[in-house]
Amino acid sequence: MAKLDEYRQYIKNLLQQHASIVWDNRIQAQTIFDTEHDHYQLVYVGWHEQDRIYGPVLHLDIINEKIWIQQDGTEVGIANELVELGVPKKDIILAFQLPSVRKYTDFAIN
Repeated sequence: MAKLDEYRQYIKNLLQQHASIVWDNRIQAQTIFDTEHDHYQLVYVGWHEQDRIYGPVLHLDIINEKIWIQQDGTEVGIANELVELGVPKKDIILAFQLPSVRKYTDFAIN
């Protein structure tokens, strides 16, 4: 259970860090933490000139004690940030990759 609590805290901290970096003050970064079901998102909402900005930048789930990265719109890659915090690659799944392609990454397959 301690591992899961640690993973939850890592995810929350990283999403909050990314939320603090918004390139336009008309864009709102919203963090969504569903700790009961282990769903975590960072969503951008707002306007940039005439364009509506809305969508998930980051979406992570914890499933069977592994971190599933459903969406990663960052340049660095949140998987790399999790590894830097000490999360083993075997506990990170790049869910946005085709299952048949995951075996070619350094991360878990499922």
